[in-house]
Amino acid sequence: MSCYLCNSSQFRYRDGEVRDDLSLKIVECLNCGLVSLSSSNHIQTGHYESGGMHGESPASLESWLRETESDDSRRFELLKGAMTNKRVLDFGCGAAGFLRKAQTVSVFAAGVEPENRVRAHWKEQIRIHEDLSAARTDGNFDLITAFHVIEHVPDPRAMLTQLADLLAESGRLVIEVPSADDALLTLYDSAAFQRFTYWSQHLFLFNPETMRQLASQAGLRVVAIRQMQRYPLSNHLHWLSKGKPGGHQQWAFLNTDALAEAYESALAALGKCDTIIAYLEKPDART
Repeated sequence: MSCYLCNSSQFRYRDGEVRDDLSLKIVECLNCGLVSLSSSNHIQTGHYESGGMHGESPASLESWLRETESDDSRRFELLKGAMTNKRVLDFGCGAAGFLRKAQTVSVFAAGVEPENRVRAHWKEQIRIHEDLSAARTDGNFDLITAFHVIEHVPDPRAMLTQLADLLAESGRLVIEVPSADDALLTLYDSAAFQRFTYWSQHLFLFNPETMRQLASQAGLRVVAIRQMQRYPLSNHLHWLSKGKPGGHQQWAFLNTDALAEAYESALAALGKCDTIIAYLEKPDART
């Protein structure tokens, strides 16, 4: 096999396993550092349309929305200023929690979500398209978001190029992805987490450098790439002590704003947060 980004054939297998498909391996390019699965052949046409990403799909959109409320609110507060009186597209909008919030401040908000039941649920309330081709009928957008989406697609470079084509002249792409350099993987070396976090639906894991390379190959300019920590210290201590997820709930007594901010700051300085957020523009975007 060769690396998706740099075509190198030099790689190593990362420790751990793909939790839902043990036949897949986790591969790290020794040249550029891109982390990927050994194959993407299991992602066939119609996979996401039928809800294949979720396996046992949530019982209802309401339960799915409850699960994503914290992230939806965080993202809304982060981007509220950029969305106010602007045209917004949320690519891979999932249950549409963020999109509902975006509607409250934007002049126009639409989503793209291939999962059929999402579009059926919101058809009278939120404009959600099946794919990017359909979204083109809405014109260009000032802000396009993709939260934990790019790592799912077999050709993320082509996907970023397509998204860039929908940007207004001075528009911006905001891409949020899980980090390949997560502290539990590369600092604490948690064997339990290494057997849990890798998933057949995550075809790629990026770090800031590989995200920069991906953006450049897609013809985009990187404005900034920032570290962000979704899971607090309580979660990490629970993994290291018990070898199980859910520490942010089981040990919630550790969850204070001050501790969360200090821990995120410490991990960010090391480049070891669990999430990276890339802010991208067309090369000729007005500053």
